[in-house]
Amino acid sequence: MKLNRRKTFGLIGGAIPASFDWQLGFAQSSGSSTVVDTHLHCFAGNDSRFPYHRRAPYRPDAVASPEHLLKCMDGAGVDYAIVVHPEPYQDDHRYLEHCLDVGGDRLKGTCLFFADRPGLSTGMRSLLERNAGRIVAARVHAYAPGRLPPFGSRELHELWRTATDLGLAVQLHFEPRYAPGFEPLIRKFTQTTVIIDHLGRPMQGTPEEHDVVVRWSRFPNTIMKVSSLPDQNKYPHRDVAPVIRKLTDAYGAERMIYGGGFGATATPASYRAYRRRVEDLLDHLTADERTKILGENAAKLFRFA
Repeated sequence: MKLNRRKTFGLIGGAIPASFDWQLGFAQSSGSSTVVDTHLHCFAGNDSRFPYHRRAPYRPDAVASPEHLLKCMDGAGVDYAIVVHPEPYQDDHRYLEHCLDVGGDRLKGTCLFFADRPGLSTGMRSLLERNAGRIVAARVHAYAPGRLPPFGSRELHELWRTATDLGLAVQLHFEPRYAPGFEPLIRKFTQTTVIIDHLGRPMQGTPEEHDVVVRWSRFPNTIMKVSSLPDQNKYPHRDVAPVIRKLTDAYGAERMIYGGGFGATATPASYRAYRRRVEDLLDHLTADERTKILGENAAKLFRFA
């Protein structure tokens, strides 16, 4: 079945509208304190029902199940969450769909398809048809030299176009040195929401390389995610606080979302503590601005009730 944009928005009503009006959304804010974790992974471990893909770059043994996630969410005061489909499953989304079935209206997910593999458009459309309103973004990785997207190609353009036509955001996970390869598409698809994972990975590049990502704030369709907080005790031993301050100055609280803290060993206490760390790193903002980043922005963007 061929889907045009108008029909698609009706089909996947919970997805991100390509022309999401941020200022209108916040003018209508109810002032709630909804908490949304926009970045977590679930893994089935060695469950034979959900095997890892033959191209999996890593294969976690530990189980991070949706049932465990929901318990942690309940204990940590997290209302909704986005399950980010991880690389070990590649374009096999069966475990993601299982997670969304378990999570009901509290969980939505991202998808992962590859521009240089056949069946992208058909696969993405079929996944969205089966999961109306539950898939919110298509993720693209540029994080390892052997697994880069085909920058500058017709295929990557078509991935972006397909996601746009289906009402999805494009979610980017990359090392800063690869950021320039994405910029032509961010410029071209001005109505497509672009979510930048993990602060743009500032510690995986030089400050000069990361400044390219900071300057993406000039594109009004970009959203910065405060997630995967780096450990200052590990290389390159740089303090993340000034980076976050620079990003909040550039993007503003209205274009930032939070994520992280869940995993196989997470407890409600550790999950809440991670969010508290994010809050501490945002203490230069007002309470209302922190509330937006910790949930209000994401609740509107991803259309949680």
